[in-house]
Amino acid sequence: MPLPSPFYSRMAPLCQSYDWRNWAGYLSVSVYEISHEREYYAIRDAAALIDVTPLFKYEISGPDAVRLVDRIITRDVKRCAVGQVMYTPWCDERGKMIDDGTVSRLSDNHFRLTSADPNLRWFQDCGYGFNVNVVDVSADLAALSVQGPKSREILQQVVTGTDIASLKFFRLTHGQIAEIPLTITRTGYTGDLGYELWVAPKYAENLWDVLMEKGKDYGAMPVGMVAMDIARVEAALLLGDIDYVSSHKAITEARKSSPLEAGLEWAVKFDKGDFVGRQALRAEKKRGPKWKFVGLEVNWDELEALYAAADLPPQVAGRASRVAAPIYKNGKQIGQATSSTFSPILKKFIAIGTVESQFAALGTKVDMEITVEFARRQATATIVKTPFFDPPRKKA
Repeated sequence: MPLPSPFYSRMAPLCQSYDWRNWAGYLSVSVYEISHEREYYAIRDAAALIDVTPLFKYEISGPDAVRLVDRIITRDVKRCAVGQVMYTPWCDERGKMIDDGTVSRLSDNHFRLTSADPNLRWFQDCGYGFNVNVVDVSADLAALSVQGPKSREILQQVVTGTDIASLKFFRLTHGQIAEIPLTITRTGYTGDLGYELWVAPKYAENLWDVLMEKGKDYGAMPVGMVAMDIARVEAALLLGDIDYVSSHKAITEARKSSPLEAGLEWAVKFDKGDFVGRQALRAEKKRGPKWKFVGLEVNWDELEALYAAADLPPQVAGRASRVAAPIYKNGKQIGQATSSTFSPILKKFIAIGTVESQFAALGTKVDMEITVEFARRQATATIVKTPFFDPPRKKA
């Protein structure tokens, strides 16, 4: 049975929908109200409080901590300064993605890694023979994500001991909220201005209360997974088990993906020295990856016509879809859209997925399968630049 997170006592009375899901063994709210619309616009127009405690958290420390982290991830952790956070994938020896997450450098030889799946055994195996400690601190930290254009203003009202206004994108700091000690990272999973607060579980309820009280004048509200899912598709952010399958879970080789195929070549630093999967990834880069990650924008006129033929308005608004839809070129399947959604802020039907590399150029016209009244149809989609939504405030 899923466990309540440290924020559960505050979340449960607000969850009018009773719509919960299991996220990594924790009860997580899908949507607080009957519909997700207000929660989505809290992310984009005000501020959202999202419980992200279910993330797995690991700390790596000791004299060989830098060596181990560099061996695990594809980024160059030697370029990660104390107080910096890096997003990174990590791979198996064949260059296939195991997971992706963040690495925070807390001190010279102390790192915190977050991930969607359990990775303790893998990290410990990679560190065999190293003078290093690898500890699962998942239960030792509650995590609350504060996302949206008003998130900075709210935190400036309550955080002491540090200057929130000067905290740069993908950096961390330490401070207090109502004398509660916490770590603050300028990170998130919405593609918007936002922060994540890392705190001992015993302080979780007080932290929630302070932020809800101070945030009410800014339109802040609790937000569930449904609204965040739409936001992360707009930001073209990968979701494990949906946009790629971990090589530790895949039951066939064809289900596995490399960072080069998942749009993360920028995060693979071949010149940093050896890391797990480097040799396989170098060979793949030389021959060229078979697949490439793409963003897709579906032609609205064609979409509308498909539904009109069934005497219906377009039935694409609502929750983001995690059901893969085939992508075709000249009648041949060339890939799949793995996540899709109607973007409320862009007023477009968008998707992310993978296609054969030869068809991945920006501007390429393809056909995406659309199911209308149980019949499989197709509408033209254009391969476009991602992220779809990238406001300047995110990094400013």
